[in-house]
Amino acid sequence: MGSSIDAAIRAVVDGGLRLVSDGLVEGTAGNVSVRHGDLVAISPSSMAYDRVRPEDVCVLDLDGTLVTRADGPRPSTETGMHLRIYRETRARAVVHHHGLASVAVSTVVDVLPALHYYIARLGGPVRVAAYARYGTDRLAQNVLHALDGRTAALMQNHGAITYGRSLDEAFDKALLLEWLCRLQVAAASMGTPRALSEQDLAEVAAASYERASS
Repeated sequence: MGSSIDAAIRAVVDGGLRLVSDGLVEGTAGNVSVRHGDLVAISPSSMAYDRVRPEDVCVLDLDGTLVTRADGPRPSTETGMHLRIYRETRARAVVHHHGLASVAVSTVVDVLPALHYYIARLGGPVRVAAYARYGTDRLAQNVLHALDGRTAALMQNHGAITYGRSLDEAFDKALLLEWLCRLQVAAASMGTPRALSEQDLAEVAAASYERASS
């Protein structure tokens, strides 16, 4: 394996530590992955993040064939979901986490409403993927459906998932989603929140495009 996949492996090691330091997981929950070409580096299953070394990170091709040694750690139980996201979107990195606010909101709503225009950074109101047991093809399918036109989704009674052009961008979106969920919890505790309309979000998107083009 070349130096570029080695960089992806190192990013996965650092990403696991960041899941913990950002308060997005407890124990060995969650997982991160980075794509390089037709290979994907992903967190190993059931290993404490502070114990993961580069040689523990699993590397697979997009069909799920393990490239790293067969007697090494097993890849994350959500590997199939990560691979489907890579095959069907432009993702270059994926973050799956169990942030408390994200999990709480996923048990209550079907769609996280646009209480703040920041949600436009995720493509709009965030859908909640229907519940299915972790590690199943059905869960992967539900998540892909929820991600249509979005770069983030909640997973009912489970957690959240985001993707980006880099692991840093995927983490930025993960933290933004967790903040938006905290906002939802706080606002709902005071009454019925007022959500922004599709027109409001369209104006935000247009303004962002004009700023980027100027």
